[in-house]
Amino acid sequence: MNASTAPGVNRAAAFAANAPLMGVPGASSPPGGVGEWYRGAGGLRLRAALWTPSPSIEDAPRGTVIISPGRTEPIEKYFELIGNLLARGFCVLAHDWRGQGLSARLLPDRLRGHARAVEEFLDDYARLMDAFEARLPKPWIAIGHSMGAALNLLTLEAGETRIAGALLSSPMLRIRTGKRSLWSAKMAVKWNLRHGKAGDYVLDDPDDPFDHTFETDALTSDESRYELWRQQLYACPHLALGGPTWGWLAFAFDAGERALKPKALKRVTMPVSIVQAGEDTIVWKQTNRWAAKRLGRGRYVEVDGARHEVIMETDDLRAAFLREFDAMADYLAPRGSQQVQAESAELV
Repeated sequence: MNASTAPGVNRAAAFAANAPLMGVPGASSPPGGVGEWYRGAGGLRLRAALWTPSPSIEDAPRGTVIISPGRTEPIEKYFELIGNLLARGFCVLAHDWRGQGLSARLLPDRLRGHARAVEEFLDDYARLMDAFEARLPKPWIAIGHSMGAALNLLTLEAGETRIAGALLSSPMLRIRTGKRSLWSAKMAVKWNLRHGKAGDYVLDDPDDPFDHTFETDALTSDESRYELWRQQLYACPHLALGGPTWGWLAFAFDAGERALKPKALKRVTMPVSIVQAGEDTIVWKQTNRWAAKRLGRGRYVEVDGARHEVIMETDDLRAAFLREFDAMADYLAPRGSQQVQAESAELV
């Protein structure tokens, strides 16, 4: 049994040495950040990174933003957003999900985008918060994109109270299945899992990320941001991830079905904003609008003209996401409140 999972061992103590943060000119790690390894479910070595804002920005941090990327995305893809949040006076914790980025991969072939069970991801996320909790000023605001957003929502539905609010970018609650109906796609998943093909690429398509082009594969209309990400990928090929496996697709269907249960949605009482791309080809925006209406304090904002990756969009479209963040941040952590919190803590 791994030490991080043994009975009586504090999950927050499972740390190792510093982890690398990769960068290229124009897309380097913002100052004040340190990468670290932590232990996830089953003892997997996972990567996270924590940034603290410059003391010149605020006397004390306003709170902490926890960033959960989407499928295929590593921490590095969010350097620009991390810089935006630091400038607003927040600490930022970002992480690589299991099976992607520099976190442990689940199959010998690193490019296979695989997953086994929703519970493993949720356990990893809980361990992340446990491991860093002592260093994360509150309130905590979760930001998740696509797969990460769906897992953030499941975490809130399970009763996590340390998170004060969440912004979910185009959450993966119901994925689009192309020419196949959802029913036939689910039947294909069941057949392939039953025949031992969980680790095989869906439809035998490896979707080599190094063959992608802006014209055919971009999920943003901002070519400059897309090309910066491509440069990061070529500078560190270990960040790359290819097509999903049947096992990952089963996980994605399961996560969405769980998150969409009306009773589970109603249990989420903290403010949650769903910022949905208007031109999304990856997830069904109608489903996300439906989910927002059933959240206890949900808000739905559709960004006309944006593709799936709203946070990586052109400045004018991306600004809609930042406006939603600012509105939530001003409500949960108004500027100046950190000084009052610090003074109160000194009196305790």
